[in-house]
Amino acid sequence: MRKQKGFTLIELLVVIAIIAILMAILIPTLNRAKEQGKRAACLNNLHQLQLAWIMYADENDDRIVNGEAYWSPTGTPAAPVPTGGHHQGEQWWTGNDCAQNYMSGEQRPADVQIAALRCGALYPYVKNVDLYQCPTGVRGEMRTYSIVDSMNGLYRNGTRVAASNVGVRVGRTVLWIKKRTEITVPGPSQRIVFLDEGRVTPDSYAVHYDTETWWDPPHVRHGDGTNVSFVDGRADYWKWKGKKTIEDGKLANPQHQMVPTTPDEYEDLHNMQKAVWGRLGYTPH
Repeated sequence: MRKQKGFTLIELLVVIAIIAILMAILIPTLNRAKEQGKRAACLNNLHQLQLAWIMYADENDDRIVNGEAYWSPTGTPAAPVPTGGHHQGEQWWTGNDCAQNYMSGEQRPADVQIAALRCGALYPYVKNVDLYQCPTGVRGEMRTYSIVDSMNGLYRNGTRVAASNVGVRVGRTVLWIKKRTEITVPGPSQRIVFLDEGRVTPDSYAVHYDTETWWDPPHVRHGDGTNVSFVDGRADYWKWKGKKTIEDGKLANPQHQMVPTTPDEYEDLHNMQKAVWGRLGYTPH
C-alpha cells in the first residue's frame, strides 16, 4: 500500500500565515476602493443638485433659490412661500425634514422626510430623492446636503445692507447673494453652494464672515475631507489639514463655534469662509 500524501502541520501554518498577510494587505485597499466609490457617488449627487440650482436660476431671471431648509419640526411636510422677511416670495429649497432634537440623533419618519423633499422648490428640477443623500450619511436621514449661508441662506453680521434684502458689496465682491449675476469676484468657480454635512440640519450651513471662528462645525466626510459644489456646476473633494478640524468634525455631536489653534486649522477655516463669502471680513490670525 502506498502512503497517502498530505500537508504537514508546518505547511498548513505557512499557508494560513500567507493568507493572513494577503488579507492584511488587500482589505485596506478594498476599503479604500469602496470609500472612493461612495465619494464618487456623493460628488455625483452634489453635481446633480448643483445643476438643478442652475436650472432654477435660468428659469427665474437669474434669481437663485431660497437657500434655507424650511424647519417646522412637528408640522406636516411643507415648503411654503414666506410672506415676509428676507425670503419674502421665495419658496424654501426643501421642506421640513429635520427633527427638533436633530443634534442628539432624533429623526422624523422617513416618509415625512421624503414628502418634505418633494415639497421643495428644487424638486421639480431633480426628481430623485436618492440624490439628496450621501451614501455614507447618517442612516435614516433622507437629506445630508445643505446650501451655505451666502447663497440666499441666512445672512450673517456684516453681509447684508441694513433693513434691506441686498447683500453688502466690498469692491466687486457681493457677500450675500440673491442673483447669480452678483457672483463676479471671486468667480463662479470659487464660490460654493452645496456641501455634504453627512446629516440633516435646518436653515443653511452657518459660516461667520467677520469672526475668526467656525459657526457650524467643520463637516469631515469621506476620509479627512469634504465634498462641495460650486456655482459653475463643478463638484469637488477638499482635504482638511488641521488636526482639530478633523478630530472635531468626526465627533458624533461636534461642537459649534470651534476655535482654531494652529496654522493648519486657521487655514481650513479661512478657506471655507472665503469660499462661502468670497473674502474674509477681518484681518486673519
